[in-house]
Amino acid sequence: MKTNYERNRALDSRYGGGTYSKPGTVYIGLFTAAPGVGGGGTEVSGGSYARVAVTNNATSFPNAAAGVKTNGTDWVFAQATAAWGTVTHFGIFDALTSGNLQDFAPLTTPKTIQIGDTPEFVAGQVTFTET
Repeated sequence: MKTNYERNRALDSRYGGGTYSKPGTVYIGLFTAAPGVGGGGTEVSGGSYARVAVTNNATSFPNAAAGVKTNGTDWVFAQATAAWGTVTHFGIFDALTSGNLQDFAPLTTPKTIQIGDTPEFVAGQVTFTET
């Protein structure tokens, strides 16, 4: 789901605004409480957590089919050195830290991350739609 930030950028680029420039790299984050179109949510923190950098190209994000986009590459997070809690959503940011949340979606199956776990989403495992 697009955040208001991303919706505004897309609308402005199509109708009367400036040119939309997609970031060359996006950063995948994990949430334990759902973000909304206005942002928010609770992103995982501590315990060696860091967003995963993904090159923003057609290999990492193949063309959408029937309104659905998937990850074309594996997203592998650092091994947890503390419990991260139950991850319920992922988000796509334009920066490694802080930055703007652009899109987000719930995980089909929430996952509790314990010490020693290495969260990974293999290619094709993550799907999201344009809403």
